[in-house]
Amino acid sequence: MRTKTLPKMRGLYTIICLVFLIAGFAKSQTRKIIDVHFHTRSAGDYGTTPPPNPASGRLPHASSNEEIYSSNLVLLKKYNIVKAICSGTIARNTDFITNDPVRFLSSLEFPDHQNNPLPDTLTFKKMAIEKKFIAFGELGLQYEGKTLADPEYAPYLAICEQLGIPVLLHTGEAAPNTPYMPCCPRFTINSGRPLHIEPVLIKYPKLKVMLMHMGFPFLEETKAVLNVYPQVSVDISVIDWAVPTQEFYDYLKALIVAGFEKRIMYGSDQMIWEDAIELSVKKVEKAPFLSKKQKDDIFYNNAAKFFGIK
Repeated sequence: MRTKTLPKMRGLYTIICLVFLIAGFAKSQTRKIIDVHFHTRSAGDYGTTPPPNPASGRLPHASSNEEIYSSNLVLLKKYNIVKAICSGTIARNTDFITNDPVRFLSSLEFPDHQNNPLPDTLTFKKMAIEKKFIAFGELGLQYEGKTLADPEYAPYLAICEQLGIPVLLHTGEAAPNTPYMPCCPRFTINSGRPLHIEPVLIKYPKLKVMLMHMGFPFLEETKAVLNVYPQVSVDISVIDWAVPTQEFYDYLKALIVAGFEKRIMYGSDQMIWEDAIELSVKKVEKAPFLSKKQKDDIFYNNAAKFFGIK
């Protein structure tokens, strides 16, 4: 009797375990996500032969604007990314928004891959009022060796504060050899330090700012800014897939332990590599120190509050 029952019980136990595993995987895929750092790149932005993903070594497959849109949409749907803040030119953002106006929201990137100048302040304000963009950034000023405190950006920041437009600022590091690349001879690590934003926060106390890349690797500066200025949040973009897993976890956990779990947002920094979204989502899902509530906050709730998404 016992010898016949035991195999059946083991088989039943296996089935139950599989059901729970499948249910857990399905749950992770149905969790709503907002990607606050998503690039609407065009074919050719990274040359005729784009480089492989520096983390995975995989080459991008999409070679036309249509393929880039289609491949990204498949990934966004797969991981239930219901909103994506599109960092790019207004024209390219419009390509995405026209196809899926519910999922995609426009943000004005500067400098962009087309080398477009900033619009004059009257045009900028008009575009903001007309909802041509809901955020200002990614601002990659660091690649020009500049900071947000440079006087030329003051009129734009005043408009953003007045209209409640969040400013999304690149901070921290960049890819190896960046200063030696044709695009970026003026790049400096120093210009990406989080503390450079303090004069701006003092001058514009109601300005909402998101420090992209969590200010990595300037942890103490990032914590100091977050502690003193509650209008500042961070995203985890690129750090969530391009640096070693343990280094990302250590940095993220330090901000969680410091009490900033309500001001950390998910971002993929999806550029041209299709696997960036998959890698980044799974890194957060597998973080052993995050509770379900903390994951929900990072993936959706914190961004919904910061950007006013309902």
